[in-house]
Amino acid sequence: MPSTPEHEHGPDRAAQPPPEARSDATSATVANQEDRVRSTSLMRRTVLSTRRLEAYTDGVFAIAATLLVLNLSVQSIGVVHSNAELATAIVVLAPSILNVVISFLLLSLLWLIHVRQFEVIPRVDTTIVWLNNLRLLGVVLVPFTTSLNDAFGSFLFGRILLPVNVFLILLASTWQWFHASSPKRGLVRGASAAAVHNARVASASSLAQSFIVMLLATVLGSFAFLVFALDPLISVILRRTGVMRRTPDGPAAGGGG
Repeated sequence: MPSTPEHEHGPDRAAQPPPEARSDATSATVANQEDRVRSTSLMRRTVLSTRRLEAYTDGVFAIAATLLVLNLSVQSIGVVHSNAELATAIVVLAPSILNVVISFLLLSLLWLIHVRQFEVIPRVDTTIVWLNNLRLLGVVLVPFTTSLNDAFGSFLFGRILLPVNVFLILLASTWQWFHASSPKRGLVRGASAAAVHNARVASASSLAQSFIVMLLATVLGSFAFLVFALDPLISVILRRTGVMRRTPDGPAAGGGG
């Protein structure tokens, strides 16, 4: 009895998986290969953990904040013979004291941004290292630009260089966060997509506020930094308008506010 086509090809068909299974297996293999390539690429770009980078950064911030007090000296008070003369001399020093306080608060906010970023960045690549170094270059210049603002605030360059300094620090910080939070780099861990998005929005918002401060400082001097006091209100507006998203893991990790 001649065999039918079913009989001739039946064993072969039984031995082969269905097309759907072969397609799924191929997709899984491709996905595994892509994961291995991505992991290898990340390992090649990753140069060190953040432990030493964070310690170095914290030290630079601490030194810069400490150097601010050198702008204040009792020698500038001169000789006094009464409480009234001392009070008058301190009042004369009030603008210098205000400049130190403002710069210290700015450094504190900039350090807080750094802390929030590295809470979710376990490893860094060379780009982040150099962006962080650029940010620290701006940080170590804060005592100098504060002194210029104090001594030459009546001149345009004297009162504009500190706001420009802060703007450049925030520019490096924002650039660093956008680089680290890029999905293709995979450097951010432990933050939801919504939190990463909110951090990007907050960083951009802080940079925009700093630009406004830089413009207003040409007229208002150090008082232009009061713009940063509006950051909580701006954050509320961004949330209510849907620009910032609801997150299951709390505040934005790398945000500026």
